Amino acid sequence: MRLRAFPVLKTAFCALGLAAASGMASAADSMSLMLNWTPTADHAPIYFAKAKGWYTEAGIDLAIEAGKGSVLSAQRVGSGGANLGIADLPTAIQAVGKGADLKAIMAIYANSPQGFYWLKSSGINGPKDFAGRKIGNPPGDAARLMWPAFAKKTGIDPAAVNFVNLSPQAKVGALKSKSVDIISDFYNEHDLKAREFGNDLGFVAWRTVGVNVYGNSLFVNGAYLKANPERIRKFAAVTQRAYAACVKDFAPCLDALTASVSGLTPDNQRDQWERIKQLMRDDTTTKVGLGAFDAARIKGDYELVQSLIGLDKPFDPATLFTNDYLDKGVRMSAE
Repeated sequence: MRLRAFPVLKTAFCALGLAAASGMASAADSMSLMLNWTPTADHAPIYFAKAKGWYTEAGIDLAIEAGKGSVLSAQRVGSGGANLGIADLPTAIQAVGKGADLKAIMAIYANSPQGFYWLKSSGINGPKDFAGRKIGNPPGDAARLMWPAFAKKTGIDPAAVNFVNLSPQAKVGALKSKSVDIISDFYNEHDLKAREFGNDLGFVAWRTVGVNVYGNSLFVNGAYLKANPERIRKFAAVTQRAYAACVKDFAPCLDALTASVSGLTPDNQRDQWERIKQLMRDDTTTKVGLGAFDAARIKGDYELVQSLIGLDKPFDPATLFTNDYLDKGVRMSAE
């Protein structure tokens, strides 16, 4: 009889355990986050915080969705299709100018990550030689959207180049095969291309030619923020804490990323993170708070987009962002 009773008791305890687990899950509020692209090192802190259970402890059941460019992410969040998202800030400015309901709550890249790469053997020595060439990048890429700003800053006719649609994964192969002359890419991927092409690699960073706009930033849907300010405060606190932890020690963050995302090369992701830390660092993030925005820079980015690209509906750039949800005691390291 005792032997028969044991399975019954075990089943009962299991049922109670499942019920308790279900109760814990239901206590967490669901929240959706759309990335700008497929997950890589710059998203590692988010995966780290999720793996550590920090979001769950804050009452957030976070669902992470891979993206297909800042344009789509800004559109999805701006229309309420996702609660939060990561997008290049100039792209978000244009989205708000088209009616998207967005608010930036944390800067990931305080400096522009955008760059152009080419082979010196192709005869290109710099941007002045881009005219008549083919630039490969995805159609939803922020570099394509902001190309007129780069072109005008470097004295190029914006219509003088031809864009070729490429997936992010196909960029290096296309440059190697010479099916395109130039590719756009983020600075965090710099080491991969330097190893591939060596001394034949040509490169220009947008931030060095006067287009140092804010890069990837965390945005929240405006209506969602108004309805859930404390939930967003908890999300921002966890995320800011996670980025600070990964700056101190990237190893556990890399483990969390590679455990969640297949096909990533750990060495490449480590190299990326070293570049990303440079992009995260400026006077505001080191003196005000990690992820904090500077109002004057936001205004300058807005004016650049408005003057060089144009906005359907101009707006006050001060309404685009807030630092109110960040812990000013958490700051980016100075080195």
